[in-house]
Amino acid sequence: MYDWTMHWADTPVSLAALFAIAVAESSVFPIPPDVLLIAIVAANPKRWLQAAGLCAAGSVAGAAIGYLIGAVFMATAGQPIVDFYGAQARWEQVVGIYTGVWGVWFLAGAAFTPIPFKVATIAAGATGMAFWPFLLVSFVGRSGRFFLVSTILRIWGPRVRHSIERHFDLAALLFLALLVGGFLVIRLL
Repeated sequence: MYDWTMHWADTPVSLAALFAIAVAESSVFPIPPDVLLIAIVAANPKRWLQAAGLCAAGSVAGAAIGYLIGAVFMATAGQPIVDFYGAQARWEQVVGIYTGVWGVWFLAGAAFTPIPFKVATIAAGATGMAFWPFLLVSFVGRSGRFFLVSTILRIWGPRVRHSIERHFDLAALLFLALLVGGFLVIRLL
């Protein structure tokens, strides 16, 4: 699986796929784009800046879609997504966070960490968070995250790639643990 991902990451369509996955992840899709971003930069370190930029741009575009889902389509599209992540029991608490002083800070944390960002973007739209601050925080948080990952791979790429290759199963398990941990944070809010 690792070899297939690394081979695919160095194809002409990899950056378009990265952008599309980043858009989908910020609005509806449960898998973060980090896996493909890491594979692309590890396979071709010269593309680190382009890959991080496209990933951030796609993620911010997806965040705007998530915001729209929450603001306009909460009952028909947003609520099923919230239900999927098991966040319905804590919805009032989420509303309280977003309409209070901590809303922007929660959004910033979700933008930079493994907390499922789509739940944060939908909640921002559903609670009426001001759109331009929402977009700015999304841009800063997502850009920070993806450029940090790409920069680490650009600087220490061969060592990081060698470690990933030697410990791929452990790295995949740790990534899965972070992903599940993010979902648990949303559940336990």
